[in-house]
Amino acid sequence: MAHHKSALKRIRQTAKRTIRNRFYRTRIKNITKAVREAVAAGDREKAVEALKIANREFHKYVSKGVLKKNTAARKVSRLHKLVNSMTEAA
Repeated sequence: MAHHKSALKRIRQTAKRTIRNRFYRTRIKNITKAVREAVAAGDREKAVEALKIANREFHKYVSKGVLKKNTAARKVSRLHKLVNSMTEAA
């Protein structure tokens, strides 16, 4: 157990951040999964709608410091590519 005040504060901050980051990680996975499931089902409208949500949310997480800018761009780009490939195949 820590004895210094600063170390105790760090422990408290880490616990808070862990909970918050777990929420964001799960949310990112669920958003991505929604797009992939819509594409797998062949539902273009649902896929495009889920993609809009993904784009908005990922870039919001960039502004909050949860994701880095390039990471969000990469994830959104891959989802765009997936949805566009569905369009071309149909």
